[in-house]
Amino acid sequence: MNIKRAYRVWQRNFTVYTKLYKSSFVFSFFEPILYLVAMGFGLGAFVKEINGTPYINFIAPGIIASSSMFATTSECTYGTYVRMTFQKTFDAILVTPVNIEDLIAGELLWGATKSTLYGTIVMIVLTIFGLLDSSLIILAIPVLFISGLIFAEISVMAVAIVPGIDSFSYFFTLLLTPSFLFSGIFFPLDTLPGVVENIAFFNPLYHLVNICRAFSAGTPGAVIWDLAWILAVFILLAPYPFKLMRRRMIR
Repeated sequence: MNIKRAYRVWQRNFTVYTKLYKSSFVFSFFEPILYLVAMGFGLGAFVKEINGTPYINFIAPGIIASSSMFATTSECTYGTYVRMTFQKTFDAILVTPVNIEDLIAGELLWGATKSTLYGTIVMIVLTIFGLLDSSLIILAIPVLFISGLIFAEISVMAVAIVPGIDSFSYFFTLLLTPSFLFSGIFFPLDTLPGVVENIAFFNPLYHLVNICRAFSAGTPGAVIWDLAWILAVFILLAPYPFKLMRRRMIR
């Protein structure tokens, strides 16, 4: 893999995004804000506090995490599939010196960039409204990039195995929706049966929510194990998007 050539793929995607960002921004940004308003003020009228924290402040860090996840997964599922299958962008790129590994690396980097971008924008908005308690939340930005790589890896792996674009509905319904609901964003998972809490441990979003919440509360020491988990999973999954996509594209 050549980093410079991977950067060129990233640059191509970024250039296209600057032309079309308005439509993408609406869905990836306003949806998490609507969740915050609906749950924070709606359910928050009945659930006043969790662990001594006002309910809307409790869910705010999780909204940062979920917005970064959905930004990446939408880009690296539908976006990647369309570039590969319908637009034939991958075919055009691969007639240049860029190889498959460079191409996939560029896609992963672009997905992680969108994770960081949208998570940071939501973070800024929540800070303006006083919903984040500590300036240490800024330390979550590089973590958004690393976790964005994980979400990108999982999404590209899905692209490599789905028979058609309609199959992504299974990916979002059976994987991302449960990940979103059982990540600790809206309620502590220790209120659930132990088996559910144990399963949630394997959810990357769960660990990202813990990290964002700890930084927001000004307790960075609480993130060590969650950060170690995210780094380990990123490394563990790293080879598979390349292997599966090479098999898909050569076939």
